[in-house]
Amino acid sequence: MDKRDYYEILNISRDAGEEEIKRAYRKFAMQYHPDRNPGNKEAEEKFKEASEAYEVLRDSEKRQIYDQYGHEGLQGTGFRGFSGFDDIFSSFGDIFEDFFSFGSGSRRRNR
Repeated sequence: MDKRDYYEILNISRDAGEEEIKRAYRKFAMQYHPDRNPGNKEAEEKFKEASEAYEVLRDSEKRQIYDQYGHEGLQGTGFRGFSGFDDIFSSFGDIFEDFFSFGSGSRRRNR
């Protein structure tokens, strides 16, 4: 199942400030907190969802990544062309390896 939009979860606009985000989360948390809804799985899930949204939106770095790449960006796959940072250079690895080993190898032979 796809995750819902964090702004939608907290019912705030994309340009909401820190205080507005905090107020929205507190309101949501008060309504769906597990202590106020013992045994209510739906309320528990809504509380978890709101907590996750708040955790991202209150952190300026996480929020920027989320705004730019969505949920995938937060999982480290913001750029879909490569699977990770190391993968960016993997296709060039042999070229660089040959280039740099050639230079160091020739120095060793000359000594």
